[in-house]
Amino acid sequence: MSDKKYFVLLNKDGSDSDHVFVSKQPRGAALKAATRGHTSIELRERGTNRVHCFSGSVSMVDRPASGPAWLPAKIKKANVKKSGIRRL
Repeated sequence: MSDKKYFVLLNKDGSDSDHVFVSKQPRGAALKAATRGHTSIELRERGTNRVHCFSGSVSMVDRPASGPAWLPAKIKKANVKKSGIRRL
């Protein structure tokens, strides 16, 4: 059995959007959504009745010292904070 889980990003009105994020944990999917600019993140886990709620932000940070030369000087760093789980 695969460890992958599929998380569907919900719109503000509670309906499913076209964005589906794949990750083992809901936090990984929320980080992907935050990197793409979403701030109020509600992810419905496919196959269950759970909706994981996060608040997210993205900031520009300096490239790590061990980063490759082709990496730009500033990169995006996503931050998320879980606010809870809702049941449908």
